Amino acid sequence: MDRRDRLIEAGMILASELSLDAVLQRIIELAVEITDARYGALGVIGPGGDLQEFITTGITPGEREGIGAPPHGRGILGALIEEGKPLRLPDISADPRSVGFPPNHPKMRSFLGAPIVVRGEVFGDIYLTEKQGAPEFGERDERDLLVLAAQAGVAIENARLYKQIHRLAVLEDRERIAKELHDGVIQALFAVGMGLQGTALMSSDEELAQRLEGAVAEIDRVIRDLRNYIFGLRPGILADRQLDEALRNLGEEFQQRTGVITVVDVDPTVASELTSAAADILQLTREALSNVGRHAKAATCRVSLYRSDDQLMLEIDDDGEGFDPDTSMRGDGLTNLEERVRALGGTFSIESALGKGTTIKVALSL
Repeated sequence: MDRRDRLIEAGMILASELSLDAVLQRIIELAVEITDARYGALGVIGPGGDLQEFITTGITPGEREGIGAPPHGRGILGALIEEGKPLRLPDISADPRSVGFPPNHPKMRSFLGAPIVVRGEVFGDIYLTEKQGAPEFGERDERDLLVLAAQAGVAIENARLYKQIHRLAVLEDRERIAKELHDGVIQALFAVGMGLQGTALMSSDEELAQRLEGAVAEIDRVIRDLRNYIFGLRPGILADRQLDEALRNLGEEFQQRTGVITVVDVDPTVASELTSAAADILQLTREALSNVGRHAKAATCRVSLYRSDDQLMLEIDDDGEGFDPDTSMRGDGLTNLEERVRALGGTFSIESALGKGTTIKVALSL
């Protein structure tokens, strides 16, 4: 089989893999096979530019353990990360950018490296060393490696999408189960509890009334446990946490992720009244904060949960660049928010102006 056929077969092999870990391992194995390299590695670049994963082939587990910690992306590896283009060297040690090898590392001279690009961004790099049957890698090796790297980029994106679809399917199934538990089992238990409580109030037998009240308290406990279970099933809700605590945690996570200073001001009484709708309140807040992070270019943001007359209010304010609600098209984020609020029987409003930030208000009737 010539190299062209091997590259075509490599593309088909990578396209058939759906696990990202399996794809990464297969990429480096195919790269070594096609270029006749003795050793190969694939480095996945982290957010800070360092290598967060380092997958190898050609080195035994014992050799790898003897080498010690994986590289961070310095020297020749760092040069490939910084430049983002193929690199071919007859002798690694002769290059001024080389920082040498750690103790117990196999001897390596010839080197060939190429970046893997996924959706326009460098995902990682392929590193090959010790060309077999020749003193160094040639131009054809470099061309073939670039073809394989392009195939790898497509395969990695395919594996990522598959993982995302699988995750969404799991979340949708959890949402369905949670909704059935809330709308069916909890409502039925609540009705039974109300009936027992009414019977206890009408009973002239004090001992029986106390027993009925005890049964009502036990039903309330079961309802509370079920709600915690539901909140654990639905994405983003942490079981056994009150709504006000969950909102504060959401604000802290948003601030850490975006750098937008986020203040969360929650009336605990209002949060208590919204326990049954906690999952929806958190999802509304999450979507609103996501819009702030993506579009507002804000420095600060405030999440408020409070009472106004006979309504419970959720308000998200930011000091970003704002927009004109009358002339600007609404994106999917705002549309999703409005539909979710409508499903809760509430009202949704946006106040914004260019250069004056944005305020989103959700009003729910008691």
